[in-house]
Amino acid sequence: MGLHDKTVVITGAARGIGRACAVRAAEEGADVVLIDIAGDLPEIPYALGSADQLEQTAQLCRKNGAAVLVAPADVRSRNAVTAAVTAAVDRFGRIDALISNAGVGAPSGKATHDFTEEEWQVVLDVNLSGPWHLIAAVAPVMIAQRSGSIVNVASTAGLVGYRHFAGYVASKHGLVGLTKAAALDYAPLNIRVNALCPGPVRDDPTVDGQMTAVVADALGISYEEQEAVYLESVATDSLVDPADVAGAAIWLAGDDSLKVTGTVVPVDAGFTAR
Repeated sequence: MGLHDKTVVITGAARGIGRACAVRAAEEGADVVLIDIAGDLPEIPYALGSADQLEQTAQLCRKNGAAVLVAPADVRSRNAVTAAVTAAVDRFGRIDALISNAGVGAPSGKATHDFTEEEWQVVLDVNLSGPWHLIAAVAPVMIAQRSGSIVNVASTAGLVGYRHFAGYVASKHGLVGLTKAAALDYAPLNIRVNALCPGPVRDDPTVDGQMTAVVADALGISYEEQEAVYLESVATDSLVDPADVAGAAIWLAGDDSLKVTGTVVPVDAGFTAR
C-alpha cells in the first residue's frame, strides 16, 4: 500500500475503526502515532476508548514490528493536538499520513430543535473542529516535507440525511466539505486530502468483556436489534467491518493513491446506492 517506513498518525485509535487502521498500518511497515482521548468525559455520554484499550492497540502494532508512540489527546483542544503532533515529529522526524478518525455520535430520537446547545456543540467540536485542529497541526509538517496524505473518516451521514440525528449529520456533512476545501488548498504542495464515508459499520461486539455498541446505546436498542436494522439497509448480505474501512483508509494514506485527492469514498456495503 506504499506505507513502508512511513509515519502514520491515527486518532480514535483505542478501538473500532481507529484500531483497525493502526494495526493495518503496522502490517504495511509503517510506524504509528496513536491518539485517543483515553478516558471518560461527562459531557460525552458514549463509549470512548480507554487508556487500557489504547495500550492494547499499541501492543498489537508492536507485534507487527511497528515503532509506536502513544499520545493521549482530546481533539477538541488545539493545544493538545499540537502537543501530540510535536511529540510525533520529535520521535519520528516526519508525518507522512494522518487518519483523522476520532468522532462521537449524537443523542437520538430528537428533532433538530430539541438538541440542547451543549449536545450540539460537543458533536461539532469533536467531529468537525477536531479534524480541523489536526489539519492545522500536521499541515506545516507536511508542507515542509512537500508531501503527505490526510484521510478524514466521515460517515454516510456526510452524504445523506438521517432523521433525528441533526447534530451528527451536520458535523459529517461539514467534514466532507472541509475535506474538499483542504484538498484544493494543499494540492499544489503535494499534500492529498480525502474522506471516507463508512456505514453501517459493525460495532465492537465486546469491550472489556461487556456487550456494547455505541450506536445501539444511542438508539436505545439492543446490539442484536441494531445488527438487524443495519442488515435491512445495505445492498450486500453482510455489514461493513472496521477492517473494511481500514483497508480503504490505508490505501488513501499510502503511495498507491498518489493521484487521488478531494475524493469522498463510501465504504457502506451499498447503503448509499439504494
